[in-house]
Amino acid sequence: MPVAESLDCDTPIGGEPDELATFGAGAGGVCVSPGASDPVNAEAFLDRMLHLLRNDGVRFPNNKSMKFSRLDTYNGDYLHAEGEWANGDGVTRTVAVSFGPQFGPVTAFQVENALPTASRRGFEDLVFAGFSFDAAAQAIIQDDPNPRVRSHLAHIRPDVNMGELLKETPNSQLFTVFGSPRTDITTTKDGQYVVEMQGVDIYNPVENTIIPTNADKVAAWFLDSDYDGQTFCITQAFFPDRTAWDKLAKAMKGVIDEARFAALSGTKSLPFPAGKYKRAAVKVIDPRGNEVLRVHRLGADGVSYV
Repeated sequence: MPVAESLDCDTPIGGEPDELATFGAGAGGVCVSPGASDPVNAEAFLDRMLHLLRNDGVRFPNNKSMKFSRLDTYNGDYLHAEGEWANGDGVTRTVAVSFGPQFGPVTAFQVENALPTASRRGFEDLVFAGFSFDAAAQAIIQDDPNPRVRSHLAHIRPDVNMGELLKETPNSQLFTVFGSPRTDITTTKDGQYVVEMQGVDIYNPVENTIIPTNADKVAAWFLDSDYDGQTFCITQAFFPDRTAWDKLAKAMKGVIDEARFAALSGTKSLPFPAGKYKRAAVKVIDPRGNEVLRVHRLGADGVSYV
């Protein structure tokens, strides 16, 4: 048995530990990042996001933009701004905004608290704006039982967080909305399930229409055949955009098994049985690089959709 050693013993490596750069105190005790002059506390971050959103609005497909006629700070734990915008018919709708953290995704916990708050306050639209969204958060939004609040997922451009590192501050398409996968699920004769990915649907509130993206324009889609509601585990993967495959085949000078490539670029999954959680989740990488999720419940008497 090895001899127990004290944590106070001298290290065999020798030398002193390097001092790591950390957050220092700026004026008034506000924390600032090393080499930066802007405060990085939550209040300053929310103020900056509100300013950018007020000026740029929310970008939807086909370069359509929803501008706010009014957008003000909302003092809440999960709702951070409230205002109004009008669609193409000139109908004004009340909007609440919930910003994700400066470093990290919009989480299921945030969504679970923001949705009922927006409903109780009578908002008609709710925009979740974040640098990324975890799978569980997207699943909850799809399963929202309150149709009075229409939710939109708006991806914030990553370079917004770079601050003074950018030579020019970006001022357009900072907040872009992405939609949900258009998928279908069927059963086989032996009781297994097959998922077909048909594309991505994105709602355009400017014209009050749904804009579809065909499956062949999807870069990649993945299947979790037994989704637990929290962690997405890839069990099958497909890459339908054949243009990338054609370039790869050309580079490899014809050493490609066409049958295998056809399977990898398909839009239908291999058959799979219902697992422990009786749910299958489909994650799609849309044409703009966003990850979007849809969950299907696998029922004993058929298939129902989340």
